[in-house]
Amino acid sequence: QVQLVESGGGLVQAGGSLRLSCAASGRTFSTYNMGWFRQAPGKEREFVAGIRWSGGPGYYADSVKGRFTISRDNAKNTLYLQMNSLKPEDTAVYYCAARPLMGVTTTPRDYDYWGQGTQVTVSS
Repeated sequence: QVQLVESGGGLVQAGGSLRLSCAASGRTFSTYNMGWFRQAPGKEREFVAGIRWSGGPGYYADSVKGRFTISRDNAKNTLYLQMNSLKPEDTAVYYCAARPLMGVTTTPRDYDYWGQGTQVTVSS
């Protein structure tokens, strides 16, 4: 089992940057595939980015490709999401999630553990 706590959200102007962090408890973080999801008011939760347990290149939604970068530091039990060139449509609550099985998927129900979320607001 793993517990997740996101941080780093806030209010930023369009074109700005934010770096989200997700701190994981437990000694098995390095065995989990991880994902970032977001949910805007009135919308379904959607996949943003994912990374395998071993690291390496991330997987991205088309809407954030080239602007967001997912990474992880297994020694620090931490997942990151660097968000650049932010747009008002990126405004949402951002969640990190852990999946103990093989591979990264874009489906929220495939992830077993979730953080409480952190609000990102991008003003125009």
